[in-house]
Amino acid sequence: MSDEQPRKDPEIFKHLSPKTQGYLRASNNQRLQNEESSTANMSDEQTFIAIKPDGVQRGLIGPIITRFEARGYKLAGIKMMTASKEHLEKHYEDLSSKPFFPGLIKYMGSGPICAMVWEGRDAVKTGRSLLGATNPLASQPGTIRGDFAIDVGRNVCHGSDSVENAKKEIALWFKEGEVQSWKSAQHDWVYEK
Repeated sequence: MSDEQPRKDPEIFKHLSPKTQGYLRASNNQRLQNEESSTANMSDEQTFIAIKPDGVQRGLIGPIITRFEARGYKLAGIKMMTASKEHLEKHYEDLSSKPFFPGLIKYMGSGPICAMVWEGRDAVKTGRSLLGATNPLASQPGTIRGDFAIDVGRNVCHGSDSVENAKKEIALWFKEGEVQSWKSAQHDWVYEK
């Protein structure tokens, strides 16, 4: 508030007692604080979603994008790439001690991946819900994995599991300037505030 100019009282204030003026100023300040707090709590976040080689080969890029757009999320970045072994090892470094790690790296490097950044309120958690459980057989119908996959080794897509990991993954897969910042024309039809 220090960078802003002090608010000028409305003209009607000159007709009110100092006590009433004080109540109105306090009420207005509280309203402004509530609005700022509400806006801060509902800020957009980004998540990293990748359509794995099996999803790309099966022609599922369009249907998966449609699910996120229909939900109201905004596509902020997208590209196709075949990732190097080193790139994939860095992406999945938390799984490096698992027995399936070599097979995972080989599978993920077997063809192009559609890497995406989606943006919106609670994008990480809701993105994971849209994808469904890691094991497609445990995924609910209506989720991407529940509708398009059967085997955990061919589960169509990857989604960030936390805001912190989303930031790391986006930085790994996208160079500076590749993620766009823009306001969707439908924003006010998706979000009340």
